[in-house]
Amino acid sequence: MNAKIVLLLLLVVDAIILIFQTSQISISYQEALLLYNHSSLLSFLVNSSLKLFGENDFALRLVMILLHLMSAILMYLISKKYISLERNRLWLVVIFILLPGNVSAAIVVNNAGLVIFALLLFAYLSDKISPLFLNILLFLYALIDISFAYLFLGLSLYYIHEKKLYNFLYMIMLYLLTSYLYGFKIAGVPTGHFLDVIGVYSAIFTPIIFIYLVYALYRRYFTAKTDMLWYIATTALLLSLALSFRQRVALEYFAPYLMLSLPLVAQSFISSYRVRLKVYRRGYKLAFILSFILLILNTLVVLFNKDLYRVIENPKRHFAYEMHVAKELANILKHRGITCVQSDKEMQKRLAFYHIGSCHTYKLTSLPLITEKPTDVTVSYRGRVVYRATVTKLNNI
Repeated sequence: MNAKIVLLLLLVVDAIILIFQTSQISISYQEALLLYNHSSLLSFLVNSSLKLFGENDFALRLVMILLHLMSAILMYLISKKYISLERNRLWLVVIFILLPGNVSAAIVVNNAGLVIFALLLFAYLSDKISPLFLNILLFLYALIDISFAYLFLGLSLYYIHEKKLYNFLYMIMLYLLTSYLYGFKIAGVPTGHFLDVIGVYSAIFTPIIFIYLVYALYRRYFTAKTDMLWYIATTALLLSLALSFRQRVALEYFAPYLMLSLPLVAQSFISSYRVRLKVYRRGYKLAFILSFILLILNTLVVLFNKDLYRVIENPKRHFAYEMHVAKELANILKHRGITCVQSDKEMQKRLAFYHIGSCHTYKLTSLPLITEKPTDVTVSYRGRVVYRATVTKLNNI
């Protein structure tokens, strides 16, 4: 079958799965803040989608889904430079789509999905357009988000290696500009979070893929196969690990850069596999199969995450709890003819998206899941109660 047709089918299936997921989750407090309180490119794009398609979960997450699908296409196009066989490029796209971090970036409204797309777009255009237009693109990146500061650091090291002084100075200027506009938060008492960072990276990429990713970047340094993608990804990885010795690191700023290294990792894996005799390829096959199984299991967990409530002792420790409850709660209130309540600030923000306003007519008070108090509102998933609250009509006379 034609590779482009297979790629199209992969993207269609991926889109269907992601659209299905939009109906299973609610807006989170952080997403509500980005929507109503932040002024950024992503906020503008998402609000534009809501104005165009109405305030609903599909319109809320449509921008992230489109960015994810376009990122997958860019990953395929970039991989042509590193991987010769079409089928291997398609396997790379499948792995890219299934990575836990990418699944999250495709659903959750935050800057990670936008940064992944922007980095892949830059990597693809780097040898397709003139340096002038590429520099204009980088200048726009400097105005968008602090996340791109690490791109400028990686490129500055790359241009030092290439002995391109003017490009180096331009990257330093963009780095300083971004730092001035957005600043870096480095404060408080130094604390170590190195193991936490390793754990989160392993969750984003799965343990086997992350270990091999680090190994592939390390190996390319000693084989003199360092190019622009290597410098960008390695700079972000080493900087995040270095900062983790002092403070908690926001990996949504760094993980997208490691996504950029996937074509290099795939090239190293394929090269190592091919140079070995068949009898010595068993370990590589086993590693690939285990990684793929872990990716499939992760996707199934995301798709059927509400079933985990059946086995989790404390429902509030569910990994997606912050993206549950609000939509169902809003529907229950509307069914009772209640269109506004007084609640805690986080739930108030979330309910506003589902057209439950703020007023002093009714008071919504959340209760412990195990309580002897009368409960007016109960939200359950798979037969398990995950939220309890009382709704009190206030006497405002």
